[in-house]
Amino acid sequence: MILVQSISASVSAAASGVGVKGDIESFFSGLWDSFEKTFIYQDRWRFFWNGLLATLRIAFFAAVFGIVLGFLVAAVRSTYEMHLRGKKCRNFGNFMMKFLNVICNIYITIIRGTPAVIQVMIMYFIIFANSRNKEFAAVLSFGINSGAYVAEIVRSGIMSVDKGQFEASRSLGFNYPGTMFLIVFPQAFKNILPALGNEFIVLVKETSVAAYVGISELTYVGNLVRSRTYEAFFPLIAVALIYLAIVLILTFLLKKLERRLRNSDR
Repeated sequence: MILVQSISASVSAAASGVGVKGDIESFFSGLWDSFEKTFIYQDRWRFFWNGLLATLRIAFFAAVFGIVLGFLVAAVRSTYEMHLRGKKCRNFGNFMMKFLNVICNIYITIIRGTPAVIQVMIMYFIIFANSRNKEFAAVLSFGINSGAYVAEIVRSGIMSVDKGQFEASRSLGFNYPGTMFLIVFPQAFKNILPALGNEFIVLVKETSVAAYVGISELTYVGNLVRSRTYEAFFPLIAVALIYLAIVLILTFLLKKLERRLRNSDR
């Protein structure tokens, strides 16, 4: 009786081992099939590469546009706050500066108060409804969106510069634009660099909402491959890892730049 039970237990264990081994082999076989359908079949890895390039193009040009726009808006707002707040507009120049400050405040309020995806959809489906250049509409939309945040970052940096710097530069013969661009902005840039870097990182990830209007950036491509392969794991994980790699690279470069700027002060 004991011998029969021992033999029966051995057979059951062997059968169980074969079943587990078969499950493991089946799992890895399915995983490889999913990987092959996502990246290898019909060279679908090229979709991700092209999507990555589109994401980087949109983010780069939007960042350049946003920085330029943000610096201009910040210059207007900081000038008004430092020199014209509470004063009567006695000449045309002061009146224009006050008017521009009102326009800048409206711009910042609207852009910061509405979702980026709605702004992209308005830009693409309404303003550029007859245009076929999807990326240009995305760059303009994200640039305008980023400019509002950059403006507040730069304005805070300008206001942190000691007023004595303005007075010293004016006493040396610099006019106001020269004072701002040659004296104030370089000092403010060091203070706001971490915040500007964070804004650019957010902008890179924010470009994913361009998928809502059919722009073939990284998120759109990942969703496209998922719809063709009926596999969600590899397309979505690949997109997430690519975004993570971009953010890590940007973070590393920003830390190096910050370290170099700190060393230049010594």
